[in-house]
Amino acid sequence: MAQDDRSPATRVIVAVFDGLRPDLVTPELTPNILRLAARGTWFRRARSVFPSVTRVATSSIATGAPPAVHGIVGNAFYLEDAIPERIFDTSDAALIRRAEAHHDGRLVAVDTFGDVLARAGKRLAVVHTGSAGSAHFINPRARANGHWTFSMHGAGATQTPEAVEEALARIGPLPERELPRLGEVAYGGRVMTEHVLPTLKPDVALIWFNEPDTTFHYRGLGSPEAMAGLKEADRAFGDILDWVEAQPDAERIAVIAASDHGQISTGAVEPLFDAARQAGFDLSNAKSVDGAAFLATGGISGEIRLRGSDRTGLERIAAWLMEQPTIGHLFSRGNNGEEGEIPGTLSLDLVGTGHAGRQPDLMFILKSTLDADQYGLPGLGAMTPGDVPLGGGMHGGINPHELNTVLIVSGGTAGDGSISQEPAGIIDIGPTVLGFAGLAKAPSMVGRDLSQLAQEEAHTQRFAAGRGGFIQRVEIAEQNGRRFILGGH
Repeated sequence: MAQDDRSPATRVIVAVFDGLRPDLVTPELTPNILRLAARGTWFRRARSVFPSVTRVATSSIATGAPPAVHGIVGNAFYLEDAIPERIFDTSDAALIRRAEAHHDGRLVAVDTFGDVLARAGKRLAVVHTGSAGSAHFINPRARANGHWTFSMHGAGATQTPEAVEEALARIGPLPERELPRLGEVAYGGRVMTEHVLPTLKPDVALIWFNEPDTTFHYRGLGSPEAMAGLKEADRAFGDILDWVEAQPDAERIAVIAASDHGQISTGAVEPLFDAARQAGFDLSNAKSVDGAAFLATGGISGEIRLRGSDRTGLERIAAWLMEQPTIGHLFSRGNNGEEGEIPGTLSLDLVGTGHAGRQPDLMFILKSTLDADQYGLPGLGAMTPGDVPLGGGMHGGINPHELNTVLIVSGGTAGDGSISQEPAGIIDIGPTVLGFAGLAKAPSMVGRDLSQLAQEEAHTQRFAAGRGGFIQRVEIAEQNGRRFILGGH
């Protein structure tokens, strides 16, 4: 890979706080994230991708591109060529192994920043406290790249089980699961500061904290338990900053703090699929695939896929969805750059999810608002039935509080406690890591290196589509060929 003319950082450290909303970055909860912000640049308008769920976001961070490019189009989606008998749960290590075997190790077919680092002879080490799927997709070819990935789920949840064995020998037994995940967050921080950074000395080290996301889901965004989880993740991050500041080359160690998506609170649970079946549609939302005409996944958003060739049936279910008061947005395969092929829908291409081989026939988002939840935090929405309780946190749509992410970059021209209102997002993290390492981004990467100044002005556009009484709108910012969803209603 070609290098640019800057002197590269001696190493790069990335810390991802799963599900963290920027409005919860406060002196009381996250003094160490703010400590980094005081010497870096905070991109306050940073955005996730759609659907704003973890494994899609993880893949976007790794590839520097939206799901239309990397092909991981949901936390769960139907991947018929590899797993024809059931929905592909991208958190499941066994299913990931099946999908990767089918695709010859290229389930994510485009280059990741890990691939680019490996070709340049540089090493990436990952400490991951989230799901096996998230640990996989941040560096899906870790073994082939000669890299190192530790998973809190144990040796069976990573391509490099020796990473878990090294951690056990150095730190001790993995902590028991609890809520909030205080022990896991602390353990992951220790693996970074006691083994990865001082002993492995990788060119790039990434830690993924599973808090505050996990406790947001099951106890609520503003709950005391969620605040405890966030504080512990910030404390562990503070230990990493302490380690950096103690190094003789501290000035040349670049640090990025980020979140993969935000969250809103669940104000209603909508039995959308039961209603569809009662309306006469042959639809299944079960994990196993049966003979149903339509397959669906749920949450705040979900996909619907037609099995067979009855396009009139697809148009009928789309029309029915647009009549439901709980539906906020409905997307279909692209007809042009804005509208979907089904009248009244917007295009999946518009929101970066129109992957040529894996896009669904329809994607829906349930309605949400900016109303306050029980803790006074803005953002309230509906979801289909699942394991998240009423009042718990959820994400997957395009509410601004689901999309707005934390993104702070320290190093290069990004510094001195500045605030940037430039459009930016998780697709910029991979190119920024490579920029700090002195490497050019892969041709498939859409994001840009945020350690350098932007070369173009941003502009905002609003798109709308509808049918009958159903009208949907999406607001999008574009800059340097990158597109970021600001929100929709």
